[in-house]
Amino acid sequence: MRRRVCSPVPPRFGLDAARLRLPEVGEWGSLLEHLVERLPRVAPERIAAMLREGRIFGADGPLGVDSAYLPGSFVWFHRDLPDEVEVPFDISVVHRDEHLVVIDKPHFLAAIPRGKHIQQTALVKVRQLLGVHELSPAHRLDRVTAGLMMFVVRPQDRGAYQTMFRDRTVRKTYEAIAPYRPDVRLPTTVVSRIVKERGVIRAQEVPGEPNASTYVELVEHRGDLGRYRLTPATGRTHQIRIHMARLGISIVNDDFYPTLTEKPLDDFTDPLQLLARTLEFDDPVTGA
Repeated sequence: MRRRVCSPVPPRFGLDAARLRLPEVGEWGSLLEHLVERLPRVAPERIAAMLREGRIFGADGPLGVDSAYLPGSFVWFHRDLPDEVEVPFDISVVHRDEHLVVIDKPHFLAAIPRGKHIQQTALVKVRQLLGVHELSPAHRLDRVTAGLMMFVVRPQDRGAYQTMFRDRTVRKTYEAIAPYRPDVRLPTTVVSRIVKERGVIRAQEVPGEPNASTYVELVEHRGDLGRYRLTPATGRTHQIRIHMARLGISIVNDDFYPTLTEKPLDDFTDPLQLLARTLEFDDPVTGA
């Protein structure tokens, strides 16, 4: 097995340093020249400044603006962080042991660092809250969905827990508030083919072999609103929201389905009324 190369740069704000492996073959005259080509979204003058400031590291320490290009070597650095709108809601820890951490994620908090959401994410906030840098997500939860999200404490356990979700051996239930319609016959199982294209904000149902299945039950209703229990057998992007819209009972405050409505990132009003309620599984590490 290849020996794991450890980062010489400590985590910052709960985030690990980015790592790049330099190609074995290339004709770059210097590290700076390669990084300018390798990182086209970063201004060349910013890369040069990071090297002058000692913010880019090799295995033996900081590298300078005149550092040579070393084929096959690694470099580490922390990316510049975007300005982010603070999500003004707390995370609560509902379970913690030596293997797992389970939180109650609030609405509007992204699950993992990506795009415009870096520090204002569940992963980074929980790492900071608990002081556990190596914490990793076992699965994901939409930014606008609240409820249970599980993290793995030890790196050696990640594969076992992530495989559970991949292989669909975890039973998940959700609850939603949506319009009550006596003409919608429940319980029912909604099946369809859902496709999410990269760069397109919404997923869509398309003809073809079904790849998404959700069991929908009405728990109770009060006036024009119902409380629904939703048990997905699969985990397609926005699956529950799409299937509720297909039944004609779109979840309250759904800005995506059936109609896309743009909402500013600093608008924390009217959260989507969808909650990840339970996670059930046989623990692959402890057997519990």
